[in-house]
Formats: sequence, structure tokens, C-alpha cells
Amino acid sequence: MIVLGLTGSIGMGKSTAAQMFVDAGIPVHSADDAVHRLYSGAAVPLIEASFPGTTSDGVVDRTKLSSTVVGNREALRKLESIIHPLVRAEETKFRNEALARGEKLIVLDIPLLFETDGDQRVDKVLVVTAPEDVQRQRVLDRPGMTPDKLEAILARQTPDAEKRKRADFTIDTRHDFDVTRAAVKKVIEALLVEAR
Repeated sequence: MIVLGLTGSIGMGKSTAAQMFVDAGIPVHSADDAVHRLYSGAAVPLIEASFPGTTSDGVVDRTKLSSTVVGNREALRKLESIIHPLVRAEETKFRNEALARGEKLIVLDIPLLFETDGDQRVDKVLVVTAPEDVQRQRVLDRPGMTPDKLEAILARQTPDAEKRKRADFTIDTRHDFDVTRAAVKKVIEALLVEAR
């Protein structure tokens, strides 16, 4: 089984590309989706204990938590020490189940793949990318996003140029969805040939 790590900086189209793998029948484990589940499950009491007042009604209040950790390196490290092991456990379960089913290819959608040494846990890496102006426009169009918040997020991420250098595959998502979908299809075909 080939494990493909899918990553890309904020606003580069990673979620869209991940959905295209799903649409093509390739199992995808999304670290972001795992975090969302954990924020209304197993992580809630742990986060409340470390960051009092950031949960209510058994769910993490993402806005409150964000205002507590963004720009605070120590708080962010503390949060990551809670969340990353829980996400990794879900990822391991996903991999084991895929292996048991005889899957030839799976995708691990990990935003901070290089930042968390996730590239050591995959066979190949696909980086989605787009020009900086396209990225900024996409991100700043999101509700609640500000230029300062974007800069704080980018400061935590490996620069796009560095990600592209370390990738086995890159897909430029500035074009329309059909172009991206065709590029995803080529990656799938190449990896399924290799898996045989």
C-alpha cells in the first residue's frame, strides 16, 4: 500500500484536492477533520483543563481557543501536545483498516506535514500550490480572516517554495477545477502503477 501525504499552505486548495481523491475512490484521512471531531469529543476535557474557558456545552469554542493560542508560541505548543497524539492515533487506525481492506493507495491530508515530520510517515508527498496573490485573496475572503491572522498562520508553516522542493508531486491549483482534477488523476494513475 502506498501512503501519499497531501499538504499545502493555507489557501492553496488542499481540501479541494483531497475531495478529488475521495471522488476518485481513494481513501483520505484528513487531519483537519480529525481535529474537528476531537474538538467535540476526546480532546474537550483535556483542552478545558489546559485552557480554561475555551469550551462550552462539551465542545471546544474554536474562536476562544484561537484567541488564546494565536501568537503565543508556548500555548500553541501546549495545544499541539494535546491534539497531535490524538490525531496520530486516528491516522494509525485509518491506515490499519485500509491495509486490512487491501487498499493500494491512501492519502493522508496533513496541513503541517513537514512541520510535524509527517513526511517520515508517508511514501510520497504531493504539495498543492498557487501563486501568492491567489493564496492571499482566497484566505482573506474567508469569514473572520485578517491580514495579521494570515501572517501569524504563514509564520508557522514551511514556506511554499520549500514544500515544493521536498515534494514528489506538485499541483498548481490556480486553474479551474477540471485542470486540478486532471492533475490529481495523473498522480493517482502513477501511484497505482507503482503499487502494482
